[in-house]
Amino acid sequence: MNPPLPRRAYADGPFGQVHYRVLGQGPAVLMFHQAPMTSAQFDGVYGPLSAHGLQVIGVDMPGFGMSDPTDFVPRVEDYARVAPAVLDALGLDKAVMLGHHTGSAVATEAALQFPDRAIALVLAGPLPLTEEERSNFLATVTVQEQAFAALPGGEHLAEMFKTRERMAAGSVPLHRLSDYVIQALSGRGAYWHGHHAAFQYRHELSLLKVKHPAFILTNTGDMIYDLALRARALRPDFAYAELDGGGVDIVDQQPDAWSALVAGFVHSL
Repeated sequence: MNPPLPRRAYADGPFGQVHYRVLGQGPAVLMFHQAPMTSAQFDGVYGPLSAHGLQVIGVDMPGFGMSDPTDFVPRVEDYARVAPAVLDALGLDKAVMLGHHTGSAVATEAALQFPDRAIALVLAGPLPLTEEERSNFLATVTVQEQAFAALPGGEHLAEMFKTRERMAAGSVPLHRLSDYVIQALSGRGAYWHGHHAAFQYRHELSLLKVKHPAFILTNTGDMIYDLALRARALRPDFAYAELDGGGVDIVDQQPDAWSALVAGFVHSL
């Protein structure tokens, strides 16, 4: 039997239409994806999370997937502004804000900007950077992504696939790796906008402002695992859990274990 498919719909947001996916009944969880992906990043966990009695809503952040882009270079603060529109479209007063990597910064900012709309916060890969790390990321990753362009023979597609295949190290099926490439290139915003916004954001400062219950969820094979440990040191009052191994694709590598931890936290509130 195929897993249940989320219903897809649009909300009218501050920058145009916002595409989202929703599945299940129960406490609502608004999920923000990593850059440069889409709400389809969570395809492997919509079913398990809904089976745990949650209503899960994956959002295409502005410029990603099928959501309209901003007409300016966006910041994390701008991505977060779509949260109320999606909740309003679903008739929801509040939700748990969940984010993965770039999405964890967006989820944090959504909780800070709209505290009355947030129940709690799940940070799957927080990004508290030092100024040196921030400068290095902006000087390397952002510059490289700004130079990204189509190449003859589709070589850019092959290079992107090879990068994701190397990162997954055999733990993700080839058809799913192909989908990662499609997700990364499907948005109408500039390819570099997402990571640029994430690296500019002062997550190490905003984490200190969080007043909602929060949960840091990481995995030891994540390339930013050390940043999760840093976030834990900044906020030892936050709940914390880690999965062994995996990588940036943990929601596909360990979907059941990841979903069980998220659901356990939400149902504990």
